[in-house]
Amino acid sequence: MTDEKRFVGIDFGTKRIGVAVSDPLGWFATPLATIPNNPDFWKKFFNLLRDYKIEAFVVGYPLKESGEVSAIIEEVDKFIERLEKKFRLPVIKVDERYSSSIAERQILESVKSKKKRRDKGLIDRSAAAIILKDFLEEREHSK
Repeated sequence: MTDEKRFVGIDFGTKRIGVAVSDPLGWFATPLATIPNNPDFWKKFFNLLRDYKIEAFVVGYPLKESGEVSAIIEEVDKFIERLEKKFRLPVIKVDERYSSSIAERQILESVKSKKKRRDKGLIDRSAAAIILKDFLEEREHSK
């Protein structure tokens, strides 16, 4: 177990949930895992994070291009409620409007294998890292 606190980025989806983690200094975001959104999610999520000391969760908040809330927002809000109850840590909502498309573009540019590029889980955990990276950069600029 490490004593340094980290931020955990989350890209919520009804089928899969992407997870990313920051370095202890809060400079970098690294894709960590994609977990199926099913009844086993919370057990797998706890196991994944048990070795990290977490400062806060950064959850992608899906807004439409116009800034209005999207249809999935109710599910995201329920997820955030459960996350707050289970961990008793702050949850920060970050606009995730373009995170998946940015992740897809980065994957197309950097992953050579067509089979790996089709892996939806890779997109989800990469989107979580982009959400977290956006938060870390904004946090750094506001210091």
